[in-house]
Amino acid sequence: MLLGMASKQTRPGIGELAKDIARGRIGVVMGRVGGSVQMRPIRGGREWDAVPDNVVALSAREELSARLAVKNGNSRVGL
Repeated sequence: MLLGMASKQTRPGIGELAKDIARGRIGVVMGRVGGSVQMRPIRGGREWDAVPDNVVALSAREELSARLAVKNGNSRVGL
């Protein structure tokens, strides 16, 4: 029972970083329509649909790594 409760609490909300474990991609949760979760790459780009059960919150290490990658990419282009 606790395991089920934990998984519901870790569901990322709109605007949060999350991982689509089926595709191995990290993105921002943009919304939910029908039975899908719409996600967008962190640096922008084309959204993709993910199965809600495959969208999980990032670990602290994954989130830090993803945010650092964005900062590093921005510094290369002078942002």
